[in-house]
Amino acid sequence: MATSRAVPNLTFRRLRGQQSPAEFAAAVRRAAREIGEQVACDARYIGRVEAGEIRCPNYAYERVFLHMFPGLGLADLGFSARETVRGRRQAVPAGAAAPAAFTTRNDEESDVLRRAFMTSGSATLAAASLGLGGPAVVIPTPRGGHRVGEAEVRAVEDAVRQIRLLDDRHGADGLYKVAAQPLRAAYALLDTGTMTRRSTEDRLHAGAGELSLSVGWLAHDSGRHEDARSHYAEALATARVSGDAALEAHAFCNTSFLARDTGRYREAVRAAQAGLRAAQPLDSARLLSLLSLREAGAWAGLGDRSACEQALGRAHGFFDRGPADGDPEWMSFFGEPEREALEAQCWSALGDWGRAARHAHRAAVLQNPHFARNLALYRAHLARDLAHAGRPDEAAAEAKRVVESLDDGIASARIRGMLTETRRVLAAY
Repeated sequence: MATSRAVPNLTFRRLRGQQSPAEFAAAVRRAAREIGEQVACDARYIGRVEAGEIRCPNYAYERVFLHMFPGLGLADLGFSARETVRGRRQAVPAGAAAPAAFTTRNDEESDVLRRAFMTSGSATLAAASLGLGGPAVVIPTPRGGHRVGEAEVRAVEDAVRQIRLLDDRHGADGLYKVAAQPLRAAYALLDTGTMTRRSTEDRLHAGAGELSLSVGWLAHDSGRHEDARSHYAEALATARVSGDAALEAHAFCNTSFLARDTGRYREAVRAAQAGLRAAQPLDSARLLSLLSLREAGAWAGLGDRSACEQALGRAHGFFDRGPADGDPEWMSFFGEPEREALEAQCWSALGDWGRAARHAHRAAVLQNPHFARNLALYRAHLARDLAHAGRPDEAAAEAKRVVESLDDGIASARIRGMLTETRRVLAAY
């Protein structure tokens, strides 16, 4: 079989300039640490890029290179478009069994975050190994008259749980693009599948909507705000079509959070209030507490201290009722640490940095280390609040702990952004 010869990447070689491959590799590793990435770059890797053996870098290297050369795209760095270097499926003759598995991969290395699988029979499997030690998420996409039943619905629900688990441990940056694969498969089930019963259809709508929210959160936390907005809107539409009040409340909760993060505070208030209305019939005071905290954060963004304090009071009242059987599964993150962290955000938005720091400190102290990403986030909030409060030594110590957590595999654009703000404030000292 004929093989294509590698074409040297002369553009990338020119960008290296007078540095040796080893020196340039060290610069790549430094740039990776600046944005919370981890790449094992060495002189050999640089040599392979310049020789054209690596036609397109994996996603981690892509982010690092684009950080090193702002304003340039992959093509400007001499790389090929990603879709042109991915492996392609082999054609399967009619009636023949599909291959047991195939791997979609970049030329340079097998990326543990990118795997797709096929199985024999009538169903093509859209799947993603979400990597980082996790098992593959496999969601069947039906063909013809295939009926959607328990196995397919459970696969969607398992995908939601695994994405949330990996986000808790590692953050969103490395997961977002992979998680879009099971999301597409879940909606394909809704679009083309025939349900075995109404309860199956209801569960599938709920699962697809929750998956859309999970993927939207990954986009949100990694700074892809327009993507997040689209995913949240898709989940809200799914909730409205299926009459799912719990999913609707969740979608409004996330929409409010995103609107606040992007400075659309009036929209954030309205979304939180809509979520509160949707959640009223549900047996979950904790959900009402979280939505009230979303509203409080939006009022704080508008500078309305009185309205913020009223919403905070309602949030505390709901929270103090305790957990209930009706609390949604996705709210496992919402305990006392998260409540403290969200209140800290309100006070920081109002410029009360000392009060914000006290709440952020309580959030970090109370947080279970299992939620590694949230613990890093709370510490990043604390470092920023301490810096603004005029306590630079304490702020620097907390920031150092956050940087160490990023080195341990946490990847979040939100956290990196807060570290950048903290560094800016500390520069004055």
